[in-house]
Amino acid sequence: MPNIPQIRIPATYMRGGTSKGVFFRLADLPERCQAPGAARDRLLLRVIGSPDPYAAHIDGMGGATSSTSKCVMLSRSTQPGHDVDYLYGQVSIDKAFVDWSGNCGNLSTAAGAFAIHAGLMDPARVPANGTCVVRIWQANIGKTIIAHVPVSNGQVQETGDFELDGVTFPAAEIVLEFMDPSDDGDEGGSMFPTGNLVDDLEVPGLGTIKATMITAGIPTVFVNAADIGYTGTELREAINTKPEALARFETLRVAGALRMGLIKGPGEAAQRQHTPKIAFVAPPTAYVASSGKQIQAGEIDLNVRALSMGKLHHAMMGTAAVAIGTAAAIPGTLVNLAAGGGERTAVRFGHPSGTLRVGAEATLQNGQWVVKKAIMSRSARVLMSGFVHLPGDAF
Repeated sequence: MPNIPQIRIPATYMRGGTSKGVFFRLADLPERCQAPGAARDRLLLRVIGSPDPYAAHIDGMGGATSSTSKCVMLSRSTQPGHDVDYLYGQVSIDKAFVDWSGNCGNLSTAAGAFAIHAGLMDPARVPANGTCVVRIWQANIGKTIIAHVPVSNGQVQETGDFELDGVTFPAAEIVLEFMDPSDDGDEGGSMFPTGNLVDDLEVPGLGTIKATMITAGIPTVFVNAADIGYTGTELREAINTKPEALARFETLRVAGALRMGLIKGPGEAAQRQHTPKIAFVAPPTAYVASSGKQIQAGEIDLNVRALSMGKLHHAMMGTAAVAIGTAAAIPGTLVNLAAGGGERTAVRFGHPSGTLRVGAEATLQNGQWVVKKAIMSRSARVLMSGFVHLPGDAF
C-alpha cells in the first residue's frame, strides 16, 4: 500500500479534576474537522486510539478508561457574555463512537485554564495576579460554567496545596460554578422529567426499583444501593470485574433513559452511552478508599457510587457531583433521604477514591424545584503540550 505520512495537530494534554484529555483549539483542527460530523469523530477516535479490541489504547493518547478517553475543543465564544465555547467528546474505548450528549464536569475545570493557556481570553480580562473569571459556554448542553482560575504573573497558577481525592498530587484550587443546572438544557424539560422526586422504575430482570431521575449537571438515575444488592461502599473491582453486574447496570440505565424520554427505544441506548449516568446511594458508612485511606462515617453525609460509559467510576464525575448536590438539596429525593433528609445547602459524599463536597441551594417556584447554581472546587494542570500525530488518512 502507498505510504501515508502522518500529520501533526497542535494539542495540549491536560488533567482536569479526576479526568484527563486531549485539548484542541477548534481553529487548529483540519478544516473538515472544525464542524460536527464523521470526519471530526474519526479524527478524535484515532487521536485517542479507539476502537481498541485490546482495551489498552496503546496506539493513542487515551488511557483505556472513561476518565481518560476524552477530547475537548475550545474557541472564542459566539455567545454574548461568554469568553469561550467549550465542546466535549467522550470517546468510546471499544466502539467507533464519540458521544456528544453531555458534559464532563472534571474537564470543565481544565477548560477554564486552557482558555488562558491557549490565548483565547481577552487579555484585558486576565489579571497579572489574582483570579481570572472565565465565562464558559458549554456547547454540548447549552449551559454556562464560570471558572475562577488563579493567575500568577499573568499565567495560570497550576501548583498549590489544594488536595482532591482521586488525584495523587496537590495543585492550585479552581472553583467552578455550574449556572442554572436545574433544567436539562437542550432536552427542553424540567429538572425531574417524570414530574416526580421518586418513581417506581420497571427494570427487566430486576423488577420495580425506586429511582430519582434528575437532569441537573447531567441526566442521572439514582437508586438505593440496598435495592440492587450493594452497600454503597464498593470499589471498582467489586463491579467492573463482573460482566453480569455491568449488564444489569446497563439494563437499569436503558430503563431510566426510556422513562426520562432521552431515547425512544432500547436500541438507541448504544448511541447514547455517556448519558444518563447510573448512581447508587446509601447512608454514611465507613469504608477504605482505593488509596487505602480510611473514610469515617462521621466525615460524610452519604455514600455514592456512579457508573460512566458502562464501568464504575474510580472517583466521581464532576457533572454527576452537580446532580448529587442538586438532588441532595431537594427534600424527598433518594439522595436527600440517604443523607438524612431535610433541607441542606451542601453535601459531602463518599466515593471510591475518598470524599467530595458540593454546594447547591434549591427553591420551590410555581410548584417546580429550581437550583440556580451548584459550586465545587477542583484543580487542573497541563501534562504535555505540543502536537498529536496521526496518519493523514485517518479522518
